[in-house]
Amino acid sequence: MPYLSIGSGTPLLFLPGLTPNHEPPTGADRRFQTRMLLPFAATRRVWWVNRRPGLDPDATMADIAADYSFAMRQRFNGPIDVMGQSTGGSVALQLAADHPDLVKRLVIVSAAHRLGTEGRDTALRVSDDVLDGRPRTAYAELMRMLGSGAGSQRMLAGIGWLLGKNYFAHASADLMTTIRAEDGFELHSRLGEITAPTLVVGGERDAFYSPELFQQTAAGIPHGRLALYAGRGHLATTSDPRFVSDVLSFIDPPDETADDPAGAPTAERPPDAPGRPADGRPDQPSTSARPRSGHDDLAR
Repeated sequence: MPYLSIGSGTPLLFLPGLTPNHEPPTGADRRFQTRMLLPFAATRRVWWVNRRPGLDPDATMADIAADYSFAMRQRFNGPIDVMGQSTGGSVALQLAADHPDLVKRLVIVSAAHRLGTEGRDTALRVSDDVLDGRPRTAYAELMRMLGSGAGSQRMLAGIGWLLGKNYFAHASADLMTTIRAEDGFELHSRLGEITAPTLVVGGERDAFYSPELFQQTAAGIPHGRLALYAGRGHLATTSDPRFVSDVLSFIDPPDETADDPAGAPTAERPPDAPGRPADGRPDQPSTSARPRSGHDDLAR
């Protein structure tokens, strides 16, 4: 599975949003992803891990979550903290419901138990536009949905139009598969099965999700709570000044005690641990802010 690894300490698994393909990020995208991870890498080893390349065209969110579960069982000795953003948040919810023993704490950012109607319709239009050879239209539509209001949506749509051909130049069938999987994703009836303490973070003006969907998601999880940021859209949620402190105080609560099961640190398996494939390479934790990247690292 494509990954970036940055920082050192207790592992934090980050599941990213929709990407045009399932390759390690490069160039501007790599720099963008790294900047988002840096505040958490100060105290954690953060694993940014994308979906597996070559998904079955009929893959569901449960299938995608199963890929992560297999890799997590190979890499880690117990449950770890998981944060998912946008599409990655949908996968993270599915992972926590299907494989509760793997998730210690869960942070869901700009995602809910299902897409809103406009979000679902937009994602399907983006898929159709890419398939029909209209990358500028596709990216303009996708970027428009990231804004917090009419003005920012128009600006972002314009940027999407300019960058669309480059952004989707290397789009793969995995993009369409992931969009279809999220279109069929609906976890409301299973939220009660999520045992991990969960923080749902959303923007009040998110075009993909309504405030009600964020509220329903947090309320449906037994140990769920909600941080809803007024005036923030899908993109601006993570740039809110409260975001990093809200997440850090949730995953590393100051009053955590040594006998708290959710607070017990989880170690990564050593290179010769059982379950590591025979052709795996030894992988030493990074102690620098320079990210490492590649494929299949969680399962090596």
